[in-house]
Amino acid sequence: MNVIITENYESMSKEAAKIVVDTMSKKINAVLGLATGSTPEGMYAELCRSYNKGEISFRAVNSVNLDEYYPISATNNQSYRYFMNKNLFDKVDINKSNTYVPNGEAKDAAAECKSYDELIASLGGIDLQILGIGRNGHIGFNEPNGELIPVTHLTSLTESTIESNSKYFPTPSDMPRSALTMGIGTILNAKKIVIMASGKEKHEAILKMLTGKVTTMWPATMLNLHNDVTLICDRRAYYGE
Repeated sequence: MNVIITENYESMSKEAAKIVVDTMSKKINAVLGLATGSTPEGMYAELCRSYNKGEISFRAVNSVNLDEYYPISATNNQSYRYFMNKNLFDKVDINKSNTYVPNGEAKDAAAECKSYDELIASLGGIDLQILGIGRNGHIGFNEPNGELIPVTHLTSLTESTIESNSKYFPTPSDMPRSALTMGIGTILNAKKIVIMASGKEKHEAILKMLTGKVTTMWPATMLNLHNDVTLICDRRAYYGE
């Protein structure tokens, strides 16, 4: 695993954006696997700046997002489709018909998950997958468990995730209790993976991942099975400062 240690969140975001730009420069119709949450926000801002400077174009790019709440409307301001539109898609020249997020309004969740993996395969696979990491080592909504599902699937959210994220919804009862998420196998099928971490609260998860050992109780350790992973983290995450 390649490791890049930066001074702060801003530097981490710039380093991640460089890798995305490099991927797009080498392949104009790259398939980008994208993540949501506070960790990649700075990276998306950097990509928007590069686009505004005329350094990159998203016109031929396809994107597939890591996960989505279920059930949730795409117009809900807490949906991951809304997040992506706000932070990236509405600000660059990407064709929105080429941007894919699991359908949080699908009538049949199992069918949606199966078709999502088929979609990724039809695009030729993911060229670059962006990930964040949870304090407990989760990636996407693949939470610690004795067993992990390899393909895109419907999963119940843990109580800690519900407690952490419910503050963003009008009332706790509005918070979805499930999500659609790429599975570990879907993630590992990406040609290249970048995982980002910021803040000392991520330190333990980073340490577990860097041991090289693999356990389903720390899902991010599964990335040790991939031959092209880059960890970009700030000093607080790496050293626990």
